[in-house]
Amino acid sequence: MSRSPRWGSGGVRGVAVTDAAIDRIKEMIISGELAPGDRLPKEADLAERLGLSRNSLREAVRALSLINVLDVRQGDGTYVTSLQPNLLLDAMSFVVDFHRDDTVLQFLEVRRILEPAATAMAATNMSEGDIKGLREILESLPDDPSIEQLVANDLEFHQHIAAGAGNAVLCSLIESLSGPTTRARVWRGLTQEGALGKTREQHVAIYEAIAGRQPELARAWATVHVAGVEEWLRKAL
Repeated sequence: MSRSPRWGSGGVRGVAVTDAAIDRIKEMIISGELAPGDRLPKEADLAERLGLSRNSLREAVRALSLINVLDVRQGDGTYVTSLQPNLLLDAMSFVVDFHRDDTVLQFLEVRRILEPAATAMAATNMSEGDIKGLREILESLPDDPSIEQLVANDLEFHQHIAAGAGNAVLCSLIESLSGPTTRARVWRGLTQEGALGKTREQHVAIYEAIAGRQPELARAWATVHVAGVEEWLRKAL
């Protein structure tokens, strides 16, 4: 008789028990019983307190450490991380790295939704020092840059704006989406005539709208900028 059904049932049951353990720890964090930076009780004590086996608790801790909710320090114990958005969204960045080339347009569509909003917020929230830094990024691009220099400058420009929006979650989401579209940026720079001039012109327009504290104008130029890459890629594919 085949033993696979029994194994499958046990596997499903094991996953359910681990999920329950994850939920218990999650509840402790959400309720404030465990705060960022707190050390978890010893494994045996916590397992008994939560009514879990030590094995299921261990699996739950392992799973939560993979998504940066917990930090397992050998010889020291297990701690709740800072739970900062950039740390928690690292897991999404990992998943995003597995994108296929045929999904790049979808990433660009999401960028077209998020980046104009961040740019409008930056026009309101950026400090004068941050705006000066944005200008310095623009001016750091050589007159005749290589494709690599152009793309690196483009990434830095947009990351600086995302950080200046003043929303750590939005900034982390935008940064995690920048990777999958890097190849498209390089491809465009290599093949589209006038790509350098368009990028410079649009970056300057975005900068001037931010410096002028004109959020809706900044939003409009950011939309034009991202949509231009998206439109070019649709035609190129």
